[in-house]
Amino acid sequence: MPTALITGATSGIGAAFARRLAADGFHLILLARDGERLARTAEDCGNAGFGNKGRFLEVPLEDELTMLRVHCEAVLRLTYAALPGMRERGRGGVINVASVAAFFSRGTYGASKAWVVGFSQGVAADVPGVHVMALCPGFVHTEFHDRARMNVSRIPEPLWLDADRVVADALRDLRRGVTVSVPGAQYKALVGLGKLIPRNLAGRLSSRTGRRYD
Repeated sequence: MPTALITGATSGIGAAFARRLAADGFHLILLARDGERLARTAEDCGNAGFGNKGRFLEVPLEDELTMLRVHCEAVLRLTYAALPGMRERGRGGVINVASVAAFFSRGTYGASKAWVVGFSQGVAADVPGVHVMALCPGFVHTEFHDRARMNVSRIPEPLWLDADRVVADALRDLRRGVTVSVPGAQYKALVGLGKLIPRNLAGRLSSRTGRRYD
């Protein structure tokens, strides 16, 4: 029976991965910060990421450093721990959850997700025989924005993705050998368009999107 380790497994994309892989017959190792919810998720199956409220200099330094530890250091440590066994067996894969924000300059959050993309691409090139992929979703119906107290009422409905669909697209891209997965035709188009817009302009536009807090 194949085994999958899933971080942030109690909600959002992590929970969607847990549901899908459990249904596919995987043995699951689930990690999360909320022990009670983790136990419930484990029973049901019989997102460690977060965003800070406010712009740079409006967020306490320790909170920014915590974000880097979760988004960057934890990704590096878990990838480093998982790959040797996979390489020895000659099979397996790692999906690191980044964000479409990685392609648009937007404070510490976007920068940390850009690091996840670059790191995943670099490891994929350095460790043949094991597939490492960065998953870059846009707005997904999860608890993420509520936890960050972000008001997303002005985000158009066509920009929202379903977490289960994101997972299905990610697993499909993993099987195809894709290194950077961007679920949703609308976000593929936005990322492509972003490459044609001057970087400073893209950053200014991104900075104004979804920046309302309760």
